[in-house]
Amino acid sequence: MTNDQIQNFLRPEYIGKSRVQISFKARQSIAGIFIHSKDFAELKSKNLWRIVSESRIQEYSNSKNEDLARIFNGSEITRLSLI
Repeated sequence: MTNDQIQNFLRPEYIGKSRVQISFKARQSIAGIFIHSKDFAELKSKNLWRIVSESRIQEYSNSKNEDLARIFNGSEITRLSLI
């Protein structure tokens, strides 16, 4: 997906709050949340996104530790849907 397609899907109220099912070209789909980090604008301009996987959402909610997220390339994402 392009940067614009992902950005249009991610309304401000979704970032850091809403679980999203993320499908990829070459890997299994995951559920997680997109987070807004210090480098959000820079990563977004490169079509890179910080995503906390479903298994770590509770820990992230408690600590807000950005190290729990992984960075994914938006061009590898094929589909996004709210859970």
